[in-house]
Amino acid sequence: MPPTPEEWLLVSEQYQELWNFPNCLGAMDGNHVALQTPINSGSEYYNYKSHYSIVLFGLVDANYNFIFADAGCQGRISDGGMFKHSTLYKRLQSNDLKIPTARSLPGRNQEMEYVFLGDEAFPLNKHIMKPFSGTHRKGSLERIFNYRLSRARRIVENVFGISSAVFRILRKPMLLEPENAELVVMTIVLLHNFLRRNRHSRTLYNPTGTFDTDIDGQFVLGNWRETPTKNMSSLIPIRSLPRKSPKEAQDIRNEFAAYFTSNGRVCWHKCINSSYVKDESLVCHHGGS
Repeated sequence: MPPTPEEWLLVSEQYQELWNFPNCLGAMDGNHVALQTPINSGSEYYNYKSHYSIVLFGLVDANYNFIFADAGCQGRISDGGMFKHSTLYKRLQSNDLKIPTARSLPGRNQEMEYVFLGDEAFPLNKHIMKPFSGTHRKGSLERIFNYRLSRARRIVENVFGISSAVFRILRKPMLLEPENAELVVMTIVLLHNFLRRNRHSRTLYNPTGTFDTDIDGQFVLGNWRETPTKNMSSLIPIRSLPRKSPKEAQDIRNEFAAYFTSNGRVCWHKCINSSYVKDESLVCHHGGS
């Protein structure tokens, strides 16, 4: 992980430039990695999908690289508890991540903490943003926030997807004991980052069209999604769990939502069934994809 506030700021600047999400330090997700039944394990690795598994938790930057990965948590641990067992959470709680000090969003006055982006499986707090729950009307503040968060968080989904598409050991339950499976999973994480480090290997590993793209709000599926996955992947999504969120975290999310509908509004907003809200009078602030 970035060891200094300055390096975290570089991650944040890339999320702002590429995915229009300021004060963002990474997108995170977790997956159960299915195993054969471990010897003498009892229910230790038995998860909610009635499989044996270990959990891979990952945090990625705006360029599809792992910033942090934690593998080996037993599958029996609840998906909410999975994050709390990670080193990232423990360092976050102890203020040991060297996160930059709070600053306001562009053109706004309220000081805002730097955040990590997650889905409904994660808790909402001052350093973790997740979507508003429920269904919201087209063009609403909540719907626009959810779209902008999903657009930025899609990076981590692509990273997990391309890893399972290329490293075929992730296509079926691993015939390994948990300790060895953990070594294999962490090796895949390191190989992913290594192959993306230089332009030549990156082009071979992730040729043009591999990842999802988003051009002026038009979502284009990446080639990795065309790989048959039914009954061919050992990666099982973690569950979404309802939680009561602290008011401070709700206020931070509301400020992000207000920013996305005012100072940070782009010249396109995706709505239901590929329809868009457009205002030609707005300056286009969106970056590449």
